[in-house]
Amino acid sequence: MDSPLTGTAAGVPFTALPPAGEGPAPLIVTWHMLDAPRSDAAFAAALPMHGLPAWRVHLGMPMCGARMVDGSMDAGAALMREDPLMAYLYPFVRQATEEFPAALASLRAQLPLDDGPIGVLGGSLGGAVALRVLAESDIPVFAGAVVNAAVRMRSVVELFPGDYPYDAESEKAVDSLDFVARADRIAARAPLLVVSGELDHPGLRADALDLVGALGERSALLSVPGLAHPLAEEPGIEPAPQLPTAREVDAGLVSWFARHLPAAGAVAGGNS
Repeated sequence: MDSPLTGTAAGVPFTALPPAGEGPAPLIVTWHMLDAPRSDAAFAAALPMHGLPAWRVHLGMPMCGARMVDGSMDAGAALMREDPLMAYLYPFVRQATEEFPAALASLRAQLPLDDGPIGVLGGSLGGAVALRVLAESDIPVFAGAVVNAAVRMRSVVELFPGDYPYDAESEKAVDSLDFVARADRIAARAPLLVVSGELDHPGLRADALDLVGALGERSALLSVPGLAHPLAEEPGIEPAPQLPTAREVDAGLVSWFARHLPAAGAVAGGNS
């Protein structure tokens, strides 16, 4: 396999995996988890989606990977302790979504991409970014996928200890990141694969099933036995060997995106 390319796009670090085949190719862009794998390079190793005739560009989330403060996740952890929703979860999703159009334009200037619709993929909190791109942007998307995603941010907040002290501002923020409530808009934009580990947090798994139900025929569910929330071993910052459960997720993503790629999109080796 070709070596990954690394760089920045409008200030956003990325790890890019080139397509199988020559010439301009479609783009699939991803946003990683804040659990392991918690960097663009580590996410690329966990879910490389080899064999697709598309660029897979894995973007770094705020304060992760190359954007860590002083080379560690400590600054992000401090924000999480300060206020898990309004200092951590919500601004991370908002920043990653808002910086994406400029990053996409920069990627198109740097890489031999075609000018057609893109694919989007997100894991955990990165799944909320992918869903927000679908729910709020007008960027053309041919297909999306999420893995153990933050489908309803209220469920993610409930994973933190104690009762969260909601006020009017935080209620508005958390409700804006309820993507079951926005399923009609998402379904109108692109077909969506919802990947859910059978051992994921119960609230997140229930939300995944609710999203599939709300999306109807525009969605598909891939339920993965033995998969908890993370896709890689700790610490999850550097690329690591692909775990068997991640390999199963990866195979499902390859099949899904191959099925929906624009005309160029048959998988090298014949998977579909």
